[in-house]
Amino acid sequence: MNALSSRSLPARPLAIPNLLTYARIAAVPVVVALMYWQSIFDGGLWLRWVALAVFVAAGVTDILDGYFARMWGQQSSLGRMLDPIADKLLVASCLLMLAAEETIRGWTLLAAVIILCREILVSGLREYLAELRVSVPVTKLAKWKTIGQLVAIGFLIAGEAGEKVLPQTIPIGITLLWLSALLTLYTGWDYLRAGLRYMIDE
Repeated sequence: MNALSSRSLPARPLAIPNLLTYARIAAVPVVVALMYWQSIFDGGLWLRWVALAVFVAAGVTDILDGYFARMWGQQSSLGRMLDPIADKLLVASCLLMLAAEETIRGWTLLAAVIILCREILVSGLREYLAELRVSVPVTKLAKWKTIGQLVAIGFLIAGEAGEKVLPQTIPIGITLLWLSALLTLYTGWDYLRAGLRYMIDE
């Protein structure tokens, strides 16, 4: 992975890619509230399907915002900052909710901890490198890591409702979560290695 010196980009707060990113952030409390309603307040299983639909829509915006930004030449400093933050908020909040309702428990919690710790580590590294005016771009592998996490979490959000349609929905989600955690470890090391090079140079 190559770390690149930051270049000046306009903020473009009302560009369509940024609006999609805002929508992804806004989806976070909606998904959490729906999951909370179903699991804590014993709501109907239909709430899991609504939560999954909102979650999937939020995940699709993660693909579309980058695609539109490149297609329309609307890359922005605001989008560069908010895009990974939106991803982390969506993933972290859902993992915490899944842990609270014990869809993930026991050793599977370790996979969630690995994912959360990596995201915190990379966020701190980005903040440190920003002070050095260095930007660490998101790699394609890191994007696939995010997609893997979203697919795994999607299966787990479906949970018991999903089991009625596709047996073993939860075990499939747990397996995918572990695979995502392993990929998360690899990409985290990739970022750390790139960052350490600049730390040593400093």
